[in-house]
Amino acid sequence: MTTSLTSATHTPHSPRVSRRFLRDLDHPADVFRNLGPNWYASVMGTGIVANAAALLPFHVAGLRAFATGVWALASAILVVLTAAWAVHWTLHRDVARRHAHNAVMAHFWGAPAMALMTVGAGTLSLGGSWIGSGAAVRVDSVLWAAGTLLGLITSVWIPYLAMTEHEVREDSAFGGWLMPVVPPMVSAATGAALVPHVPAGQERLTLLLACYAMFGISLFTSIVIITQLWGRLVHHKLGPATMVPTLWIVLGPLGQSVTAANALGSVAHLALPAPYATGASVFGVVYGLPTWGFAMMWLALATRLTLRTVRLRMPFALTWWSFTFPVGTCVTGTCLLAARLHSDAFDVAAGALYALLLTAWAVVAVRTLHGSFRGTLFLPQNPTPASR
Repeated sequence: MTTSLTSATHTPHSPRVSRRFLRDLDHPADVFRNLGPNWYASVMGTGIVANAAALLPFHVAGLRAFATGVWALASAILVVLTAAWAVHWTLHRDVARRHAHNAVMAHFWGAPAMALMTVGAGTLSLGGSWIGSGAAVRVDSVLWAAGTLLGLITSVWIPYLAMTEHEVREDSAFGGWLMPVVPPMVSAATGAALVPHVPAGQERLTLLLACYAMFGISLFTSIVIITQLWGRLVHHKLGPATMVPTLWIVLGPLGQSVTAANALGSVAHLALPAPYATGASVFGVVYGLPTWGFAMMWLALATRLTLRTVRLRMPFALTWWSFTFPVGTCVTGTCLLAARLHSDAFDVAAGALYALLLTAWAVVAVRTLHGSFRGTLFLPQNPTPASR
């Protein structure tokens, strides 16, 4: 089957069409008929605002309280979305299954896994003041395990479908191809925080080694996909305007890998003997600095391409959440490099990137609320290509 890049997005609808759609529902629960896994990007984008704030290398009055509140909001959105998805699966299982066989929407199955781990990481770093440290560790452990399992499944399942079932043209590559393969990197980055809470010995060693293995899974598959995406941009240009925001997803594996390398390096001594613990610590900086440099280059490139598209018209779609989580991973990676190197320059960079993240999150969250209240985000998705 041939699927356009816009089949996982919505195109603008008039308020009259939206109200008619909502009025004609046979049952109120049918509003979730078109619910896709891409909605979980809102949890990722909200949760990373909280998690990044907890790592900032400077103190701002009220920042931790703000971060804890945003973590609570992300947790609430996760619960509501999961409940809505349960209804969706019960009443519209055929639609849910079609998402996996859609050559665009299928890739967004990576979002639920990352949403679980993002909220779990926030629970451990921020939620302890509300629910207690012991409960925070248990909640994070459950969410991390569930997200890791789901992420490992999507990292094989979705590429398998792309190789055997989806019709993929020379100009099909887009940033969303990274979504199903990035979760193992999120597992590596967030799993590092659980290492000190695992019993010493083989259990702790196994967790650390598993995190490094998942680091490799995501890193090498991301390199392959980023190369394909670069080639598509050079030979076939930007494509549909609603998919341009997905170019920012490239920042996800880059920023998250810097975060993971340094987070794992900081706890490696708890499980690895010398000289491997020292090597792991050094690797965080030796790998992190050049990768951070490439991430900043891609940030500049993606910004320029996005501004060009905005001038031509870039309608709102859920793909706009691509402006949030990937930038957030750059914030966390920058924060850890700043802490490791005691660099004032990285302190400033972390603050600037967090300001960009907050701005993007505020804009996208407001637009999402507006589209949800109008009902346009719940309308059937338009399979026709959108023009730039």
